[in-house]
Amino acid sequence: MTRAQTWGGRTADERRTDRRERLMAAATEIWADGGWASVTMRGVCAKAGLIDRYFYESFADRDELLVAVWDRARDRVTSSMLQSVAAQAGAPPLDALRSAVRGVLDGFVQEPSRAQILFGDHSGSANLEHRRHRLLIDVADVMVEIGMQYLKSDVDRREFRQSVLMGVGGFLELVAAWRAGVIEGSADDIVEQVSHFGAILGKYYLPDEDISS
Repeated sequence: MTRAQTWGGRTADERRTDRRERLMAAATEIWADGGWASVTMRGVCAKAGLIDRYFYESFADRDELLVAVWDRARDRVTSSMLQSVAAQAGAPPLDALRSAVRGVLDGFVQEPSRAQILFGDHSGSANLEHRRHRLLIDVADVMVEIGMQYLKSDVDRREFRQSVLMGVGGFLELVAAWRAGVIEGSADDIVEQVSHFGAILGKYYLPDEDISS
């Protein structure tokens, strides 16, 4: 078996991975400052300190880079949400909802670029607009799956999914408006607002003992 050649203590694969990460980090910073349209191949390479050929080593074109950056932001947000829900295993469902919302918002506060990437203006990019729409569906489906275990026995599952879809869509728009400064308030205010809405829905779908004020 041929051993991987090393240079500067790193293999070729490790150096390639490092260059890809530098390109994504540069794109993320540019995107956070000026929106997705400001991300260009040459601008990213200049910021990352790399020549053009290293861009094409990792990405076929700018669209592929944008998708990779968006997908990473999405994965980090959904991972924070699921970890927060898992930490509330066995807790009342509305407590789990509050924890999920808190996990998502804390991620935005700690890494503001996530909010810009996921909730900024995507018009003009079919790939990004599709991904934002897909995010709504995927998050709603996860919340439906989690919520099924708590429902009253006579709940119409189709109606419940539609309500969750409306709720998740409203949450995403609320966060987008909050991030853009359209509405004022802290992350705590957003958590309370979403929790209040969850309690309203809970009256229709949850047993009385699972509804907390």
